[in-house]
Amino acid sequence: MINKQLLHPESIVVVGGSNNVHKPGGAVVKNLKDGGYAGMLRIVNPKEDDVLGIKVFHDVSELPPTDLAIIVVAARYCPDYVEFLAREKSVRAFIIISAGFGEETKEGGVLEEKILAACEQYGCALIGPNCIGLLTQCHHSVFTKPIPQLNAKGVDFISSSGATAVFILESAVTKGLPFNSVWSVGNGRQIGIEDVLEYMDEHFDAATDSLVKLLYIENIANPDKLLYHATSLIRKGCRIAAIKAGSSESGSRAASSHTGAIASSDAAVEALFRKAGIVRCYSRDELTTVGCIFKVMSYNYQQLENFAIVTHAGGPGVMLTDALSKGGMNVPQMDSHLQEELKSKLLPGSSVANPIDILATGTPENLGTAIDFCERCDRFDAIMVIFGTPGLVQVYETYDVLHKKIQECKKPIFPILPSTYTAGPEVHEFLQRGHVNFSDEVVLATALTQVMKASKPAEQNVVIQGVDVPAIRRIIDGCAVNCRSWIQPSLVHALLAAAGIPTVPEFVSDDKASLMDFAERCGFPVVAKVVGPVHKSDVGGVALNVRTPEHLSLEYDRMMAINGATAVMVQKMLKGKELFIGAKYEPRFGHVVLCGLGGIFVEVLKDISSGLAPLTYEEAYSMIHSLRGYKIIKGTRGQKGINERKYAEIIVRLSTLLRFATEIKEMDINPLLADEDGVIAVDARILVEK
Repeated sequence: MINKQLLHPESIVVVGGSNNVHKPGGAVVKNLKDGGYAGMLRIVNPKEDDVLGIKVFHDVSELPPTDLAIIVVAARYCPDYVEFLAREKSVRAFIIISAGFGEETKEGGVLEEKILAACEQYGCALIGPNCIGLLTQCHHSVFTKPIPQLNAKGVDFISSSGATAVFILESAVTKGLPFNSVWSVGNGRQIGIEDVLEYMDEHFDAATDSLVKLLYIENIANPDKLLYHATSLIRKGCRIAAIKAGSSESGSRAASSHTGAIASSDAAVEALFRKAGIVRCYSRDELTTVGCIFKVMSYNYQQLENFAIVTHAGGPGVMLTDALSKGGMNVPQMDSHLQEELKSKLLPGSSVANPIDILATGTPENLGTAIDFCERCDRFDAIMVIFGTPGLVQVYETYDVLHKKIQECKKPIFPILPSTYTAGPEVHEFLQRGHVNFSDEVVLATALTQVMKASKPAEQNVVIQGVDVPAIRRIIDGCAVNCRSWIQPSLVHALLAAAGIPTVPEFVSDDKASLMDFAERCGFPVVAKVVGPVHKSDVGGVALNVRTPEHLSLEYDRMMAINGATAVMVQKMLKGKELFIGAKYEPRFGHVVLCGLGGIFVEVLKDISSGLAPLTYEEAYSMIHSLRGYKIIKGTRGQKGINERKYAEIIVRLSTLLRFATEIKEMDINPLLADEDGVIAVDARILVEK
């Protein structure tokens, strides 16, 4: 519940405010005053008469009605204060900075529940407890530093952790990234990250609101809400980047399949972010760098592929070129006639190949000239400028030229100013003019790769073409399963057929004569696999390239002697690249679909990508293209690639199967055999819980 009293309070009381600005109670009062809060600011402290020039109330009973209360007292006192202030003083918003609640003890959790109950009873908004506060242009209700530059088109930042929020702000301030608001939700008992996004989505105004949201998430309490509102905001023109910390490996414990061994809640997070179009980051520096990239692109998120690099130092230019190329981006040469013209206007010895090196002795005028030529060249989508100093001269004039070019040029210009210590004053002045700085060119290129590879929000529809939904339900409803169990191969085959997923002709039996007859009819060579043990390869339960009836007879006898064997499966022997598709139900998220290279390489390489069912074709292609081994799938070194369309089709149809058979908790299709003509499932297992 986010209300007017929280966002635009006409009066604020700090319960526990003091003159000691080195403690939270004093620091929050100082930040409110320094931030220019225009409403009535009140303090409650039984031991002080005056706090930072503000007359103090000794008891909350003396207060007049107030909109927002910031509570900075011991946890055990907080429930009584909340209940009294809400009931007697019409307080309708609370920010509880105090710690010592459910994050520490069960007793603290009880206190937290009492606070929440009071807020719900009186219709109050609650931020916290255990947070650093809320920072907006209206009021700086935080006790920490730094306080970043604030403007309406700055970043909205929402964090689960107060301490981490401070460190992210430190990283952002040094880069010049401006903010619109900072939300530290703490324990998030009433208002969590999903709730803040919901409010921003439902009250969004493209003309006045920030178009960039940065998130630091420790727990996704409501994945559906996060997905819905993040997707909605991105479709309205926003960009969102997020860190998800604390990813568990619960999926790898007690794993009974390839999917179980590699799937985790982190795969679910990856799938959720892909579906929403959120740029995933893995460090504070990467998150704030992505935020700066969004600012440089001026909210015009065209795809950038070709970059010009203007530098006065060769090494950083080469490292930036390497990093961009590694991320799949290009550093093409300038047109030949422009090269010759530019060379005549620079110092002798300058390089006009890309990177364009104007030399260490290059002047501000040389820098401006090189940027102008890059702006004129149609081969470049954006310009990256590297300019530091060895400390022999000041670079105010150079950065003034860079400032003017950023304002004049239509192409985005990414400033890389590495001398943040030696040229500290010059860099600071540059940032004060509203710019950002990427002090490390490789960090910039890595973050830019994440931005360029981010998916667009997926459509929320289910692809049912080619899928027999009634047949799927009949098969699932007819499964004789009372708990969690791997269903028999014939039912697996029937489910895949109902989903329109092609399978290899196969026959399962414990009768040798019947198996021999099937092998003769489908033609040798065949594959024989034991039925019963889950990990067939581990117990010697797979025989490839069985070419004669005699060989098949021997393999049948051997496999039926394996512990746990109930039958033998015979399939036609096929060739092709081995692929993998799997799925696992993750609580709260739903089914996570995985794809990658198949066979034993699934567990060895763990080169998989994930998506959240149901999937669209665009999502399936995005999953395939994000694999590190995609070049193998596409075809490389003279080898033909596979039929990507068929692979994507199977991924989509599998996700539809899962949508209508939620009883499936885990499944593998490993391997699928693929060539340029088609993709066919060879082996599959399905775990059902009814």
